[in-house]
Amino acid sequence: MSDMNATGSLHPFNGLDIAELVRIRARTRRDHPFLIWEPFEGRGETLSYGAFHDRVARLAAGMAKRGVKARDYVLIHLDNCLETLIAWYACADLGAVPVTTNARSSLDELIYFADHCGAIAAITQPKFAELVNRASKNFRFIAVTSHDNGAAPAAGHAPGADSFEALCGEAGDAPRRAVDPLHPMGVQYTSGTTSRPKGVLWTHANALWGARINAVHEDLRRDDVHLVHLPLFHTNAQAYSILATLWAGSTAVVMPRFSASRFWPISLRNRCTWTSLIPFCVKALMDQDKPSEHFYRLWGSAICEPPTDAHFGVKTIGWWGMTETITHGIVGDVFLPNTPLSCGRPAPEYGIHIEDEAGNPVRPGETGHLMVRGVRGLSLFAEYINNPQATADSFDARGLFRTGDRVTLQEDGSIRFSDRDKDMLKVGGENVAASEIERVIITVPGVREAAVVAKPHPMLDEAPVAFVIADESVADADKLSAQIMAACAGTLADFKRPHEVRIVQDMPRSTLEKVAKAELRKLLKA
Repeated sequence: MSDMNATGSLHPFNGLDIAELVRIRARTRRDHPFLIWEPFEGRGETLSYGAFHDRVARLAAGMAKRGVKARDYVLIHLDNCLETLIAWYACADLGAVPVTTNARSSLDELIYFADHCGAIAAITQPKFAELVNRASKNFRFIAVTSHDNGAAPAAGHAPGADSFEALCGEAGDAPRRAVDPLHPMGVQYTSGTTSRPKGVLWTHANALWGARINAVHEDLRRDDVHLVHLPLFHTNAQAYSILATLWAGSTAVVMPRFSASRFWPISLRNRCTWTSLIPFCVKALMDQDKPSEHFYRLWGSAICEPPTDAHFGVKTIGWWGMTETITHGIVGDVFLPNTPLSCGRPAPEYGIHIEDEAGNPVRPGETGHLMVRGVRGLSLFAEYINNPQATADSFDARGLFRTGDRVTLQEDGSIRFSDRDKDMLKVGGENVAASEIERVIITVPGVREAAVVAKPHPMLDEAPVAFVIADESVADADKLSAQIMAACAGTLADFKRPHEVRIVQDMPRSTLEKVAKAELRKLLKA
């Protein structure tokens, strides 16, 4: 499953796993708030470390009574709520493997997830209950929460579904297993592009790595309060926020989802000092009234020190990471100035390589393929479950992980994200980065968001097509399209210019509100 035993060397988590970490925190920070639930409807709730450990043990006991054993896969299909975290950590307690799935998944996707991992049970919420019930006939049970992210359910549970609350047993009946940091811990499915999504498997050591290294990179302290509004089924919220909070012994405030209008009231009420954001959130917050004072000392995002830092009065550290790396392979510095709009510099815990097409290191100012050296099962994921070929193909002959990302090494040694490999267009034999075109389009007044993808072309192989969301103030779409084409003509070489501009109301989204370019490509092919 992993190559951690290949050298026979010790690692940072000997004698420790996630279940043991929760028990340690229950002893050392028993009465300190761990999770503060801030629903948009219904009553909030605060769980101390001691209370959280008790809730986890009760669910682990109930799941064991229903036949869930070590290495069984359990589907967790939930929006953000306390039950999401209780279920994830209860599986860790049992040695079962939680499979967290995107709450926006279709029935076809859920059927694939359940079948591919062989899930034997599922935990969900009322609005997803019927969908989950249809996803597999092999579930021994489906446990359904009593609410939809705090809101009263609009419909009843799926036939044969159990109450999540009734599934819980007595904490003292939770089985204890031997501590094993190499035991499988969890699965997250990556977004599929040209093939079905891959199930990224973490070990307990991976999760502990995420907890410890994220806490260090983010300078999390025991008195910090980390606001969590990104989806808990994703590495960002699960590892960058919750696991890091657990390691530091601090507090996490959990929202059902990001809400620009609720961000500041919840932040001020809980005296939040840290949060992880994506560009979508920052743009939305720019349209809100900000308080004259707040308690934030740091934000984390994809880029360091954007111009909006001056507006919000906070320092943003940038980072790059992915599900397979658990934490940030590239990260900004908390204590030193960072190059604005960069991701930061290589994290000391990884070996970072940027290489050209021939495998040579790039020079400053050049863009290349991002490769990462780490240890599988510790600093890199263990494997893609039930897909040994994809696992093998993701590493080169030297053991470097192929990230599929292209980055630019800047003159000062910092690194700037460029593109996903699949976002490189082949236009008449020339390589064109979609981001290069997007950066020009986004400067045109009236453009809110832009995404460039390739359209098949009989002569050029591929041709750039721009999808654009306009500001509400734009009244003439044709005029905006003409302005975009003119801006590209004045800035870009002719082969890089879009062949078509499509003004749209919205675009398909994947995890963390990113534009689902695979769906745009399908639209063009159709």
